[in-house]
Amino acid sequence: MRLLAALATLLVLVSCSTQASAHAALVSVEPARGSVLASAPKAVELRFNEAVTPGAVRLIDGSGRARDDARVTASGEAISVAMPPDLPQGTAIVSYRVISQDGHPIAGSVIFSIGEPTGTQPPANRDGGLKALIWLARVGLYVGLFIGVGGVFFARWVAWSMTGMTVPRVAIAIGLPSAAASIGGLGLDLLGLPLRALATAAPWKVAFATSAGPALLVAIAAMLLASMGLRGAWYARALAIIALVGVGLSLAMTGHAATAPPEALTRPAIFLHGLGVTIWIGALAPLVTLVSKPTIATLPVVNRFSRIAALAVGVLALTGLALAIVQLEKPVALVETRYGLILSIKLALVTGLLALAALNRFRLTPALARDDKAASALKRSILLEGAIALAILAVVAGWRFTPPPRAIVPETPLAIHIHTDKAMFQVLVSPGKAGVDDFVLQLMTGEATPLTAKEVTLTLSLPERGIEPMQRDASLGPDGYWHVRKVELPFAGRWHVRIDALVTDFEMVTLEDELEIAPP
Repeated sequence: MRLLAALATLLVLVSCSTQASAHAALVSVEPARGSVLASAPKAVELRFNEAVTPGAVRLIDGSGRARDDARVTASGEAISVAMPPDLPQGTAIVSYRVISQDGHPIAGSVIFSIGEPTGTQPPANRDGGLKALIWLARVGLYVGLFIGVGGVFFARWVAWSMTGMTVPRVAIAIGLPSAAASIGGLGLDLLGLPLRALATAAPWKVAFATSAGPALLVAIAAMLLASMGLRGAWYARALAIIALVGVGLSLAMTGHAATAPPEALTRPAIFLHGLGVTIWIGALAPLVTLVSKPTIATLPVVNRFSRIAALAVGVLALTGLALAIVQLEKPVALVETRYGLILSIKLALVTGLLALAALNRFRLTPALARDDKAASALKRSILLEGAIALAILAVVAGWRFTPPPRAIVPETPLAIHIHTDKAMFQVLVSPGKAGVDDFVLQLMTGEATPLTAKEVTLTLSLPERGIEPMQRDASLGPDGYWHVRKVELPFAGRWHVRIDALVTDFEMVTLEDELEIAPP
């Protein structure tokens, strides 16, 4: 335990000396999404909330043709995509896939029009097979680390016996290729490549350049050391403890939680959380074997593990609570975000796991000392624990595909500017996509001074889809702007916008324009 404490302290010092990093999010775009320009921009500028690395950036011009002559440059948080000089009129799309500092890809599209908009659409997302591969590889990796490495640690440091090592051996055999598949799948995801590109060097090269690449190498090393620890060599116990530490280090090196600020808290918390999971989950399969054929040594082993498990559960509870507070930021995120829903499911499963652990410690283990028949009940309980543990691993692997609430940055609203000699209206639409949108209207005179109105009405229509004019009254907010909230825009397309501002009882200012609403 002193060794683990020293390593945790070292991890704190390392995390304090590194730059804080997190899950990247797009915070601004120039030109604005959905804008209609008289001429082609010189470049499309993307700015994120942290430094990013370009993965794959593609340009589709107004004729629907994919271009390979758009030059991409990166500088810290900014990505600049220089437009080719012969960009035709119509709706152009810049689709981007960049790599955040936690090793995960961030993808999206920016749509703008030159002259009249056309029907150009973003490329379809067809990475379902890749997502399945990434998820399966992540589950297999967890099996190898927690069940494989944890089982070897239990055998060498708790049971002092190699009984019941079949499942840990199989778990490591699953975990090693799963780690390799995780590296390849990560590279494919970062570059937006199909599965067949695994045979090329590009996805592997880009994956090793991220923080996830070295972390997966540490995970592979941990499983190899645990596999060596299965042998009866004199140094097997040392290999088992080093492998256990490797599990914690691999988890603390990358990922949403590990890279969340303050890293002086999150990285050690992930390290200790990983150790707790490995010690607890890794013991379940060997324990089933031990209690299936109880001997005189079974009860001391079960009692010894029971005491260690109590400490592991306490560490898991404290570190899990700290990480949840950092990631969620507010309790309502448990039900309002995908990340929170996954955490809610995990918490429900963990509650069942804790109930079984308490049953084993306070009822079934003491009963084993009095009656050998209690072994069958303890075995069933441990088997159920193992099934719930596998379900938890499958659930938390889904975190790979959704950012935590702390990293969610509101999308840049769609903006249009309507200008006449008499008045100027600035219209912000959030999120600017088909679905439910909020409108913010800023009213100004032709001289750019605030325009006072008694009533303001917003009218929207989409003739090409048969949507007749629908009128909504705006309300004046404390910020001095007029708001129209929760407007249903069922279709993407070029919507006609009319704003009527009643300035006096006898004067109405009306401005009209077109608004390009993007697909959801």
